[in-house]
Amino acid sequence: MENRERRQRKRFDYKKIVLVAAGVVLFFLVMDLNNRLNELNRLSVQKDRSSTQVTILQATLDHLETQIYYSTSVSAVEQWAYEEGHMARPGDQVIIPVAPPGATQPPVFAPTPTPQPINNWDIWMMLLFNK
Repeated sequence: MENRERRQRKRFDYKKIVLVAAGVVLFFLVMDLNNRLNELNRLSVQKDRSSTQVTILQATLDHLETQIYYSTSVSAVEQWAYEEGHMARPGDQVIIPVAPPGATQPPVFAPTPTPQPINNWDIWMMLLFNK
C-alpha cells in the first residue's frame, strides 16, 4: 500500500514539474516576444523618421539640380546680363535716364566722423609732457 502511494505521488510530482517547467518556458517566450515587439516598434518609428528625412533631402536635391541647370542655361545668362550686368546686345539703344532740368537733386549725406576714444595714459602723457 505504501508503494502504491509513492508511485501515485511520483506521477503527480512529475506532472507538476513538467507543468511548472512549461510555465517557466512560456513565461520566457512571452517576455522575449514582448522585447521583440518593443524593438520592432522602435525601429519602425526610426524608419519612418529616416524616410521622411530622405524625402526632404531628395526634394532639396531636386530643387538644387533645377537651379544648377537653369543657371547654366543661355536664358539665365541673358537675364543676368540685362538686369544686373547692365549690358546690351549689338543694335540695342541704351537709354540712361537723366533728371529733368530744375528737378531737385537728392541730398548727399556725408557720414559724420565718430570720435576715437583716447586712453587715460595718453591724456596724462599730453598733460605732463605736451606730446
